[in-house]
Amino acid sequence: MRQYLNWKTYLIFAAICIVAASLVYTSRLASKLAEEERKGVEQVVEAIEALNAAGDGDDLTFPVSIISQNTTIPLIVTNAEGDITQYNNIDTAKISKDPDYLNRCLNEFKSMHQPIVAEQDFGLGKNYVYYGNSYLLTQLKYFPYVQLAIIAVFLIVALIALSSAHKSIQNQVWVGLSKETAHQMGTPLSSIEGWLVLLKDDHDNEEALEELQKDLDRLKLVADRFSKVGSVPQLQEENLNVRLQDMVDYMQKRAPKKVTISISDTDSDVPVNISGSLFDWVIENLMRNALDAMEGEGKVSVSVTDTPQQVWIDITDTGKGMSNAQVKKIFNPGYTTKKRGWGLGLSLSKRIIEKYHHGSLFVKETEQGKGTTFRIILRR
Repeated sequence: MRQYLNWKTYLIFAAICIVAASLVYTSRLASKLAEEERKGVEQVVEAIEALNAAGDGDDLTFPVSIISQNTTIPLIVTNAEGDITQYNNIDTAKISKDPDYLNRCLNEFKSMHQPIVAEQDFGLGKNYVYYGNSYLLTQLKYFPYVQLAIIAVFLIVALIALSSAHKSIQNQVWVGLSKETAHQMGTPLSSIEGWLVLLKDDHDNEEALEELQKDLDRLKLVADRFSKVGSVPQLQEENLNVRLQDMVDYMQKRAPKKVTISISDTDSDVPVNISGSLFDWVIENLMRNALDAMEGEGKVSVSVTDTPQQVWIDITDTGKGMSNAQVKKIFNPGYTTKKRGWGLGLSLSKRIIEKYHHGSLFVKETEQGKGTTFRIILRR
């Protein structure tokens, strides 16, 4: 599971590096382009000054060509009093529809760049040339954000695809492991059953044979549970309280002497559609975890809440509880706080409830030093 988390971390880190590099590179390009545009505006201003200073007969071809070549940078020229005297590369259609549009552009240009002063001869004062960004420079400044959005979408799609692939592989491992376990248990179970038949001929072994038969039946049940993982089980209507009471009785016999396992209100009928053997497996897993958490002393309480749409089953222990970090990982395959075990019990239990019974299993509440409550919700 740790490796599964790592690839997501690396993918996100790579995306952040790409975006950061793009932002830095684009920012440098934008700065260079902004410098070139200011130089271009300064050339236009020099051309305007040349036109203002020109006398009769002077050749104005070059300054006129400089001004006419500016087809991308929007310009507004004002006199010393701030009145607009001319403009260039600004949408005339918008100006005709909105008389105040040109003044808004002027205010915007003032906030973007310092004006360039154009001197006039004959004591006519100064002109101030204000300019905005060209369309190319504007697009270049917005490009990193567009790129960021594209990378974010790609990252989300990649995470979803990889997560789906991981879950698919995980499901195949679950099914393969379960089927192989059931297959491996089949041969020795058949052999044990044959030996029991032979031993029953000796009536002196009746008590031992009875216990052996119980254990054999239990092993058959375990094999049956594993064989059902990966296939769609048949759900049948059963009285939930009766099923839970049987599991409480079974686990109480196998619990330490100082541990009490109880269930409240078993008199009422609570009909639910379940796969009996798989559902018992879930309850057994939860109770075994509760016993491990209490370390030989405490109480396990089972309560049922019946509502018109749902049935809630709460299993509460008085064990050591869990931290928030443990709660987030407790259903992950392979995660365990025990010295022994593979960390598959709770993950498999959640799968059985959610996939096969269309319900939910989660930690309702927990507090370190006081205990934990797991809740199962079965929908009618």
